[in-house]
Amino acid sequence: MSEKLRVGILGGTGMVGQRFISLLENHPWFDVTTIAASARSADRTYAEAVGDRWKLATPMPEAVKDLIVMNVNEVEEVASKVDFVFSAVDMTKDEIKKIEEDYAKTETPVVSNNSAHRWTPDVPMVVPEINPDHMKVIEFQRKRLGTTRGFVAVKPNCSIQSYAPVLTAWKEFEPYEVVATTYQAISGAGKTFKDWPEMEGNIIPYIGGEEEKSEKEPLRIWGEIRDGVIVPAASPVITCQCIRVPVLNGHTAAVFVKLRKKADKEELIDRLVSFKGAPQELGLPSAPSRFIQYLEEDNRPQVSLDVDYEKGMGISVGRLREDSVYDWKFVGLSHNTVRGAAGGAVLCAELLKAQGYITKK
Repeated sequence: MSEKLRVGILGGTGMVGQRFISLLENHPWFDVTTIAASARSADRTYAEAVGDRWKLATPMPEAVKDLIVMNVNEVEEVASKVDFVFSAVDMTKDEIKKIEEDYAKTETPVVSNNSAHRWTPDVPMVVPEINPDHMKVIEFQRKRLGTTRGFVAVKPNCSIQSYAPVLTAWKEFEPYEVVATTYQAISGAGKTFKDWPEMEGNIIPYIGGEEEKSEKEPLRIWGEIRDGVIVPAASPVITCQCIRVPVLNGHTAAVFVKLRKKADKEELIDRLVSFKGAPQELGLPSAPSRFIQYLEEDNRPQVSLDVDYEKGMGISVGRLREDSVYDWKFVGLSHNTVRGAAGGAVLCAELLKAQGYITKK
């Protein structure tokens, strides 16, 4: 019998589900054995259920083509076949909350890409390099759910990945006010140019719900566990605009920041390139060897050159310079469907396994 953990993908036919399947091909710890989706996809092979809707540039892995898709709503049956699940279901927020907790109550850990549980007080929302200690809140969540093994853990929104790690690396200099504008790829909406042709040569200055997430979620990541819940940090104050741009993959952020403590450019860059966390210390399979790279060229980072840094799991930063109104400004870039979505969730699952929260059933 394989020593790998048996993994289920809930919502496996959508773009994020496809990215999960692609990233988990030949994973050293995890083996995709079950794919679940809506009733209309159930009882067909994965290849048949997806049809011509495979959205990635890389081909569909052979190992999943003949898997029979299960009905995601048949919770007990799906849960019986896996050690844990990744969730990328396309439902209403209330439906997602319920079905993820239903899976948890079958003693099946759920690692979710969805936003539904990001503000559930006892659900950890984790960037593994930043707040791995937040996984400790799981013990309180299990008491609420009445489980011994099952729980829900989530990763944060893709929009914050290009600047929250930078601000974390500069924590000693006490950032207290941040202005960020994110330029977000169409794959963040689950789209390609084939199915969203009106985005070619276009910009849309609105992405529903994105600005609130971009302003508030970093504060929860920087928060602390108190009385069995995550209490968000009070600062820095972040204000954000989120803009959809004609790029397939890669969210770019232009950021202005005020610091309470003075720092020079060399110090700030040093903190970026030397920044590491639990994934690097534990040698997790999906961890970038260097989380943040700094690019000296005036015209970097660029999506076409830098989005796949560290296989999409690293952050690229450039154009750090002093500002006449704020103290400093910079440009950050992250891969929104790898680090920002499925890859970030896979890294969370690796951390949970390393911490002993995910085990074989």
